[in-house]
Amino acid sequence: MISFRLLSAAALLVVASSASATSFVATTDALGRASVAITEAVSDLSSSLNDDKIVRAARDDAASFVASDGDLRGVQLEAALKHIRQQAPQLQASDLQLAEAILAL
Repeated sequence: MISFRLLSAAALLVVASSASATSFVATTDALGRASVAITEAVSDLSSSLNDDKIVRAARDDAASFVASDGDLRGVQLEAALKHIRQQAPQLQASDLQLAEAILAL
């Protein structure tokens, strides 16, 4: 009887761990796809914004914003973020992601 319980517990543990692994993989895949989509959208947008004076002027503010983990928000960065969102309303990127994209220009 004890070996049956041990075998049952081991089988339950295997099933539970495989379900957790599957859930983890699915979550990781979903996050990866979302990250790739944002990166591609920002990349496409960055090529059109590379010569944009509003965005180029916000580089120092973007650097401060990224370095302070979002605590320092300069006026030029705010203007650039507003401008970017007007140019690409479909873009679902955070302010930090956009600031990093500005720095990558």
